[in-house]
Amino acid sequence: MRRVSIEERRARLARRHHLASSARTNDVGAVARDLVGLHATDPASIVLSATARMKKPSAEAVPRALYEDRTLLRMLGMRRTLFVEPLDLVPVVQSAASRAVAVRERARLVKFLTEAGIAKDPGRWLRKVEKAAMAALSARESATAGELAAAVPELGKKLVLGRGKKYEAEVSISSRVLLLLAADGHVVRGQPRGSWISTQYRWSTAERWLGAAITHVPVEEARASLLRSWLGAFGPGTLTDLKWWTGWSAGEVRKALTSVDPVEVELDGGGVGLVLSDDLARVRPTKPWIALLPSLDATTMGWKDRDWYLGPHGPELFDRMGNAGPTIWCDGRVVGGWAQRRDGEIAYRLVEDIGRAATAVVGAAAEAVGKLVGDIRYTPRFPTPLERELRG
Repeated sequence: MRRVSIEERRARLARRHHLASSARTNDVGAVARDLVGLHATDPASIVLSATARMKKPSAEAVPRALYEDRTLLRMLGMRRTLFVEPLDLVPVVQSAASRAVAVRERARLVKFLTEAGIAKDPGRWLRKVEKAAMAALSARESATAGELAAAVPELGKKLVLGRGKKYEAEVSISSRVLLLLAADGHVVRGQPRGSWISTQYRWSTAERWLGAAITHVPVEEARASLLRSWLGAFGPGTLTDLKWWTGWSAGEVRKALTSVDPVEVELDGGGVGLVLSDDLARVRPTKPWIALLPSLDATTMGWKDRDWYLGPHGPELFDRMGNAGPTIWCDGRVVGGWAQRRDGEIAYRLVEDIGRAATAVVGAAAEAVGKLVGDIRYTPRFPTPLERELRG
């Protein structure tokens, strides 16, 4: 059995995730494709994930690809998480992940509507509201949730989620209905109101925004395609990694793998990983590299089994729910964390000794991130212990 060492896994990561200096590119579409999507829960992370991999970092490149060229699309995908995907992966993610999210979320919303006593037949009521929302949006180039609620009064109703619980929150029905329509592939998030850290989007029908409806791909075909993409970008990976990253059951992962036919390889520590059958060639180490990756970066969040690149630093750099904070990488492993302070300074701390030369490169990289961000101020949606401490 072919053995893939930790060192080779780190070399694969460096090259395939555009993190080694020689692997960087100014093509943000290639970055998104080669990572099987950029995590988009934190809007700032989309830009910072892309610029960390660019030869000539530009904060304008991602918004341009998203809203002017429209070669990237923000969509709800794996694990009910927002991703930015290249257009060729959109139908795959839609069928392999988003559609199942829509089914679950629709059932949840019907349950909430029932508990709130919104209608005698909540399912029928919801279908009518979705149809009305689509009609209102189809009549416009784009609209905010508030503008749609003005046209469809039912969208303006409020729901209390988690009543009596610590996390009780009041949400508008418009936000839940738009989430459903987006997960079903009928509507898309367009340009935000404000800067690239805004989460207040204008919405459009998918057909108007993309020029055509999202192509239908059979679910099993889409799942196999998604696993091929993941293995090509992140392999070798374990079944645990695949189950976690996709959000599927173990049975669904195994079924999809039968169409992929990957090859087993031995991992350091005695575990078994999977790679594509044409991906057995050895990958050479790269020259030394440093990268500052943002919270929820696709690389940091790419695997469930993280010891080979994270070491013992998880409690400092992840929150209790498994969300990654901003990290510093050196040659394929996490060696520290960073944060933006209120005055814009990028503060950082190394949790491993990487030597004087590499430490100097980290300092220069932190300054570069500060200049790139400029006057923008942001806080990660899921603060982590070290990030919170550094932020002050």
